[in-house]
Amino acid sequence: MMDVKDCGGVILTAFHSFRIHADEQKHAADNRIHADEQKHAADNRKAQYQRIGSMSLERDSMEDYWSEMKSIDEERQGGPEELMERASVDEAELEEAWLQEAGLSTLVTGTQSDGPAEALLSTLTRSQAAMVKKRLDNYTQTLRKRNRQPMRHVRDVFSMSDASSELTPPVSPNGQIAPKLPQWNPPKVPPSCAADTNDSSSASETILLSFDVPYSEVARAHRKGRECQDCRRIRKDDRDLPSFQIVRPRQGVTRVSDLSSEDIKKIGYISLIELATFYDFMGIEMKRNRVVRSKARDSGIFGVPLTTLLENDQKKYPGSRVPLVFKKLLSKLEQTGLQTEGILRVPGSASRVKHLRQELELKFYEDRFDWDQVRQNDAAGLLKMFIRELPYPLLTQQHLPAFTAAQSISSPKHQIQALHLLIMLLPEANRDTLKALLEFLRKVVAYEEKNRMSLWNVSMIVAPNLFTFRGKNVKQEEMQGAVAAAQLVRLLITHQDLLWTVPCFLISHVRKMNEAAMGKKTPTSEKSKRRLLKRWNTEKERERSEVSADGIEAVQMSV
Repeated sequence: MMDVKDCGGVILTAFHSFRIHADEQKHAADNRIHADEQKHAADNRKAQYQRIGSMSLERDSMEDYWSEMKSIDEERQGGPEELMERASVDEAELEEAWLQEAGLSTLVTGTQSDGPAEALLSTLTRSQAAMVKKRLDNYTQTLRKRNRQPMRHVRDVFSMSDASSELTPPVSPNGQIAPKLPQWNPPKVPPSCAADTNDSSSASETILLSFDVPYSEVARAHRKGRECQDCRRIRKDDRDLPSFQIVRPRQGVTRVSDLSSEDIKKIGYISLIELATFYDFMGIEMKRNRVVRSKARDSGIFGVPLTTLLENDQKKYPGSRVPLVFKKLLSKLEQTGLQTEGILRVPGSASRVKHLRQELELKFYEDRFDWDQVRQNDAAGLLKMFIRELPYPLLTQQHLPAFTAAQSISSPKHQIQALHLLIMLLPEANRDTLKALLEFLRKVVAYEEKNRMSLWNVSMIVAPNLFTFRGKNVKQEEMQGAVAAAQLVRLLITHQDLLWTVPCFLISHVRKMNEAAMGKKTPTSEKSKRRLLKRWNTEKERERSEVSADGIEAVQMSV
C-alpha cells in the first residue's frame, strides 16, 4: 500500500497533469477562437472589398482611379486653400431652398403672385403632392422649434392624407373633411416593378423604359416592401451592361434642346419634386448641400463659374452654350489625342501644364495662345483641371449628394431613372457642358483598340474629377465610393442620348402649367376649387373601386 505521502504525491502529479491538460485545451480553444476571429475578419475584409469592387474590377482600372486621386491630392496640396465660405446647415433654410427651386416659393413667403405655384400644384400626382406637403410640413415644424411663425400653415396649402393612409380622408380641426388639391393621372401603363421576367441576368438583356408614367409611380412597390424585378446589381463587364429600349411615345420624342428656356425651367420644378418622391419610395434619403458662397473670379479661365464664362464668351460669340476654352480643349484632344495610348490616364508634365495654364489665362481671349505647343496629355490635364477647379461643381453643389445617392441604387433601370431626373435638374450651362464632355468621352471609348482606354478606364479616371469633394483631404468613405462613382459615369457615357430626352410625363406637366398660365381657369377662385374638389373626389372613389383580386391597389390612370 502507498503511504499518505506517496498518495499525496500521486494526487499532486495527477492534479498538475490535469491543469497542464486543461491549460493546453484552453490554449487550443483560444487559438481556435483567434483563428476564427482572423477568418471572420478576413471574410469581412473580403466582403468589404467585394462591396467596394463588387464586379471584380480589373487591377489597372483601380490603379487608374487611385493614380488620379493621388494626382488630384498633390495638386491640392500645392495649390491655394479653398475659398468657400462655410456656414452651419439649417434644416429650415434647406427646406426653403428646396421649395424655392421647386417653383413653390409662394408657399414660404405667403405672397400671391403670377408664379407657377398654383398651376404646378394642380398637376401633381397624389404621391408628388404628398411629398411637397411633407417638405412644407417639415419646414413649418422647424420654424416652430425656433419660435418663428411660418408665413402659411401647411393646412392652408395641403390637406392631403399621408402616403401611409391614402384611402382615409383627412379631417380638419373643426371636424369637416378638408379640401384636397386635384390629382393629375398619367396614362395607364402596367408598372414594370410588378412585371415578371424569365431571366434577369442575361448578358444581352434589353430593358424597356417608358416615359409615359412618372418614375415614382413605377417605384411604388418599394414603399410596400415588395421585391422589384428591376433591382439587380450592376455587373462589371461591358457586355453585361443592359441596354434600354424606349417605349416610343405617341407624341414623339422631345430633346432638351427642343424646349425653350422657360419650359426647361418648369421641367426643373417638377423634376425636383418627382426625384424627391422617387427617392422616398426607394428608401433613399435625399440630402441636399447648402449652396455656399465662393469667392469666385469674374474673369479669366480657371476657377471662374460657368455662367460667368458664358457671359464673357457670348459678348464675342452670341449663342455660345459651352465655354469656348472647354470646347477648344475638347477639339484639340479629338484632333490629336483620340488614338494616343493612355489618353486621359497618362499625365502631362506638371511644370508644362502649369505654364500652359498661365498662358491660357493671359492670351486665350486675346487670340494669342499657341495651341500647337499643347501636347495631347497636356490638353487632357488642362481639361480635368478646368473641371476640378470650377468654383461650383459641374454636377452642382446642391445636387451632388443626390448624384452620389444614386450610386446606392442596385437596379440599373432605377439608376437610369434617377440620373434622368437629375440631368433635367441641372442648370442649362452645366447640362450643356456635361453633354459636351460625355460626347467626347464616348469618342475616346470608341478608339479603345488604339488608345487602350476601355469604358471602365475612362469612367475610373473621370469619376474623381466629376464627384468633387471640397477640402484638401479626401475622406476614406469617399474613396470607397470609387467603384460606385465610376458606375454612374459609365451609365452617363453609355446612355447619354436617352438621358437628354425629356420624359413625356414631364412634358404633360408643362403643357398643363402653360394652359393654366394662359388663363384657362387656374384654380384660384373658390368656385374653381369646388369643381376641382368634386373631380378629385370622383376620381378617388373610382380608384377605391378598382382593387385587384390579390389585394394590391390598381393604379387608376387616364390618358
